Amino acid sequence: MPPAKVISTEPLEISRSKFVTLTKINYRDEEGKQRVWECAERKIVGGYTGKDAVAVLAILKSKTNAFPLSTVIIEQYRPPIDKVVIELPAGLLNAGANPGDPEERAEIAALRELEEETGYKATLEDVIECSPMVVCDPGMTTAKLKFVVVKVELDDKMEYPVPRPDPCEHIVVKVVELAKLKEELEEYDRKGFILDARLSHFASGYDMAERIRNGLFSGI
Repeated sequence: MPPAKVISTEPLEISRSKFVTLTKINYRDEEGKQRVWECAERKIVGGYTGKDAVAVLAILKSKTNAFPLSTVIIEQYRPPIDKVVIELPAGLLNAGANPGDPEERAEIAALRELEEETGYKATLEDVIECSPMVVCDPGMTTAKLKFVVVKVELDDKMEYPVPRPDPCEHIVVKVVELAKLKEELEEYDRKGFILDARLSHFASGYDMAERIRNGLFSGI
């Protein structure tokens, strides 16, 4: 299969855009001056696809300790930067995906996206925590998301279930030991991949926490 690539780009009139629009914001700053800001904003598509998203950190654990604590990451081509990005499983809240949860809570969306994109299954009882709504680029977009941590407990050895992504998604799934995540992402960077900020920040934080626990700042 040939690699995905951008063929051409052209300006897009807002009236013709399906998923994203531009918004002009008139606001008053701290000094009372009226100012203008421009930002990108997701559209609600089909009456149910939401504007907010979830990202999923799945912690893979063996009941018999057959493998170290691990997580699952994905490789996915992203046209806006014309590169394959190394990411956490993620997706938009979708009020039409689950009739039993009309607003689709972040936890429900996280479990759905995890199974779709990686094949790993979990339940609401396996959700460890769900973050407050956070932003990634508030100077450019209104996009918000919640970060959901999920435990996936396997009976024994590592399992590699078959994902079922949407027809337009081409995803490569990779399992990585948590202790080696930062090292793995650095190798991806050397190979020319782009790292998703959320995943990169988590890996750096996890690595820093381990280094501090092992005495990084002791005696300073």
